[in-house]
Amino acid sequence: MSKLGTLGARLHHGEVGYDFVKNRKIWYGISILITITAIVGLAVRGLHMGIEFQGGAVFTTPKNMSASVSQTETWAEDASGHDAIVQKLGDGSLRIQIAGTDTQQSDQIKEDLSKNLDVPAEKINADLVGPSWGDQIANKAWQGLGIFMVLVVIYLAIAFEWRMALAAFVALIHDITITVGIYALVGFEVTPGTVIGLLTILGYSLYDTVVVFDSLKEQTRDITKQTRWTYAEIANRSINSTLVRSINTTVVALLPVAGLLFIGGGVLGAGMLNDISLSLFVGLAAGAYSSIFIATPLVADLKEAEPQMKALKKRVLAKRAQAAAKGETTDSAADEGAYDADEPDDAAPAVVGPRDQPASRGRGRGRPSGKRR
Repeated sequence: MSKLGTLGARLHHGEVGYDFVKNRKIWYGISILITITAIVGLAVRGLHMGIEFQGGAVFTTPKNMSASVSQTETWAEDASGHDAIVQKLGDGSLRIQIAGTDTQQSDQIKEDLSKNLDVPAEKINADLVGPSWGDQIANKAWQGLGIFMVLVVIYLAIAFEWRMALAAFVALIHDITITVGIYALVGFEVTPGTVIGLLTILGYSLYDTVVVFDSLKEQTRDITKQTRWTYAEIANRSINSTLVRSINTTVVALLPVAGLLFIGGGVLGAGMLNDISLSLFVGLAAGAYSSIFIATPLVADLKEAEPQMKALKKRVLAKRAQAAAKGETTDSAADEGAYDADEPDDAAPAVVGPRDQPASRGRGRGRPSGKRR
């Protein structure tokens, strides 16, 4: 068995582990700091919306163009009077995006570009996107995101409980905010591919969170019938028992996305790959972080505010204090065995030593009454 597999088995059985829930204030602070940075970046720089959302024209040149990106940007801006975005694709062709142009302007820009690039005008492909169509896409994207959030909260509230649904919702908002903020800071263009990437990472983040929640739900069944663990301690054991699985799935998912981002987008220059791969890469990493460090610790905070969980924690601590005073090892220190709610440790102690037997009804039979032998 590999070292990682051995570690996973030891984490699953509670032999080793890290106290994520105890140090939750540290993770909350890190998340708040990152989220504030993302919000500031979004407010200061804003999102660079693609022409699919604001309307404009896209010109694609033939393959193996010798003109540089910067020079082509200058020609496009001079011809249109608007800012232009030029990307060199993997086959050597140029993709020129100019926002705020109509059909008449597009024809004139195409003629000017053909002269500057020394390419016949008929070999330059022009696609126009109207602003109304872009607004429609944006509205549909927001509607889809809102419906997704509502359905997720309802499902988690039914399958688990409302506290877990609330924690998962907070984690999703956390992931979206960080991803959108990094988009604003990096300056990547927001396209329909970006929206697809955002919806994809939300599903992945939920998958990782639900795995931990399912383990937590199973281990906290009939939790009030024992005095061995508090809710926070069982929540921490749930995180540790699924930790290696979460790390493995995250790494396996990030590897191909990193290939899209750094090789497909960076080396080959494929514009659409940049848009979708950045949102996937940042969102997958943020989702894995939030499912471990945010969602489950937040559930523990919400649950331990309940009167039943407060009473349970009080009983657990009292029992440990009593055992410590007697110099005994507390049950909570014995991390080798998993928690089992079906075997409460408050059972009555077994009777040890001689027991008083009831008098036999046949005692003295066959003896003369009142006489001794």
